[in-house]
Amino acid sequence: MREKWVLTEKPENLSSWRRPALASRSRSWRLACGLAVLGVALASGGWLAVSGHRARASLKSLYRPPPSIPFPSENPFTVAKADLGRALFFDKRLSGSQTMSCATCHQPAQGWSDGRSQPVEDNGQPMALRTPTLIDDAWTPLPGWDGKFADLEAVTRTVLRGGGTMNLDEAAALKRLSANPDYARAFAAAFPDHQVSGRNLAAAIATFERLIVSQSDSPFDRWVAGESDAISPAAKRGFDLFNGRAQCSSCHSGWTFTDGSFHDIGVATGDDIGRGRYFPSSQKLRYAFKTPTLRGVAQRGPYMHDGSVRTLAEVIDLYDRGGVPRPSRAEMVRPLHLTAGEKSDLLAFLQTLSGRISWGDDPPLPVD
Repeated sequence: MREKWVLTEKPENLSSWRRPALASRSRSWRLACGLAVLGVALASGGWLAVSGHRARASLKSLYRPPPSIPFPSENPFTVAKADLGRALFFDKRLSGSQTMSCATCHQPAQGWSDGRSQPVEDNGQPMALRTPTLIDDAWTPLPGWDGKFADLEAVTRTVLRGGGTMNLDEAAALKRLSANPDYARAFAAAFPDHQVSGRNLAAAIATFERLIVSQSDSPFDRWVAGESDAISPAAKRGFDLFNGRAQCSSCHSGWTFTDGSFHDIGVATGDDIGRGRYFPSSQKLRYAFKTPTLRGVAQRGPYMHDGSVRTLAEVIDLYDRGGVPRPSRAEMVRPLHLTAGEKSDLLAFLQTLSGRISWGDDPPLPVD
């Protein structure tokens, strides 16, 4: 028999929550309000030449995680809202066939993606783009490969609008939830208006999604924190390349390893124009797609917005070639002429970015 779902009791005072120290990390919520401002230092030619222990130490400081998670003022964190959102995220009642949930595509064990080149909607139709990860999306503006969503709340509303991905329109989804006493009580506890509404549904799921954060216990994070032997000499050389001649950090910047922007890296072709669909007069945004985080990247293949690249080694080869040359291609994307040893070092570095991600277990759900 499935365990009956109830709201957990946790402190309501958000200001007391901080990112735990590495030695004492647990499965508890990693919460608090605030946003750390991070960036990538540039040298006078544009790219930072990395050499020696001092330069590495300076670079490492750019990758230290902030102590807290930002929540928007219009949808502040509460425990009740987060618990409700977590249950909704894993609940298949939000799909027409009741066989698909948010977690069907955003699977914790697959780095909060799904390992597929082309995911499938509840009605059996293939989706146009690969499932993006949700890791650290609390810090990422304009979710989605082409940035068509204003925020995480808009993702849920769009997915349910008119049937959408879940093959169930919002009104039908709300009717199902309202008919369940546990969900009715949970919405009442989470929101001042006590309503099972589309706005509240989206707010709850987005609140949970902002808690899907990298826990800073990867080999790379331990190295940044001062554990000198946490990564190999090859990975350290790969870190130098990443921030230097390979120019990876020009887009994959800061502790989230993304600038949150959109670039043409010379992959998409034909009508697959990405961000350019919303800015048809922009030459630079034609074929531009969101820079994904590299957190947990070794567990998230296949790669690119369309899943067209199978392995990380092939990703490195693609960047080494420079992609399709055309006016929209990003300036930093050009042939690199890396040696086999340099490619191996870059791969070793990327493999150090995988650690534990919060909330990977399915919660107990309300029973009918």
